[in-house]
Amino acid sequence: MKRSVSALGKPRRSTYIVLAIFVLGSLFPFYWSFLVASRDSGMLTERVPPFLPGGNFFANAARVFDTVPFWKALANSLIVSGTVTLTTVLFSSLAGFAFAKLRFRGRNGLFVFIVITLAVPTQLGIIPLFMAMSEFGWAGGLQSVIVPNLVTAFGVFWMRQYTLDAVPYELIEAARVDGCSMIRIFWNVCLPAVRPAAAILAMFTFMTSWNDFLWPLVVLDAGNPTVQLALEKLQSGYYVDYSLVLAGTTLATIPILIVFLLLGRQIVAGIMQGAVKG
Repeated sequence: MKRSVSALGKPRRSTYIVLAIFVLGSLFPFYWSFLVASRDSGMLTERVPPFLPGGNFFANAARVFDTVPFWKALANSLIVSGTVTLTTVLFSSLAGFAFAKLRFRGRNGLFVFIVITLAVPTQLGIIPLFMAMSEFGWAGGLQSVIVPNLVTAFGVFWMRQYTLDAVPYELIEAARVDGCSMIRIFWNVCLPAVRPAAAILAMFTFMTSWNDFLWPLVVLDAGNPTVQLALEKLQSGYYVDYSLVLAGTTLATIPILIVFLLLGRQIVAGIMQGAVKG
């Protein structure tokens, strides 16, 4: 019995080999993008392409900023993604705490309705949403991208499910005995307990908002692009310079990597905590 437990607790060498293959396979597209971005498009026609980066990355990056308003696109995407991430985490945490720990009439029915909205395709709401943004006078501005995404049904569902187990009722009752208001209970008791789930939600929300293409394409003006719209302009000509396009793609990936590094510890802590509970 002891032998079998130790065998299960110690990964085999084959496990590390399989994991290494998956890691290399996941990193290869990023490396290939940087490889093409550091050279010219002629390398794609070579019979044996080089596997070492060239010295043209900074020149190609400068061409990106000269070809499209990439600085403005980066600023717009940072504003949109940062605002949407903060509001989604805050409102989803508040709603998740209410659905998980508070008792009020219609709670289960309202939560089921929120979950059902996840099955509605986003494309179905584009026309009425665009009409609403035009009626408000927001079409073409960043508020038309930010306001419809202030909170998501998935975020509410995610935070509610995590709050159910992460925040015991005993802590809430103890805080009430001490005279804490409901907002203070949420801020001082619930929010620290759900921090790992909030970090994971923030990461996925930022990534989704940063990579959003369809809705900004519909509602934003051509002179007020996000990063994805700027990248689309790089390949809209008759001849596509892939070294230019992938240089812009590499630059657009950097903010996502920075956010992942900032939230990585909380994300790993949340995954490990869920693994231990399971």
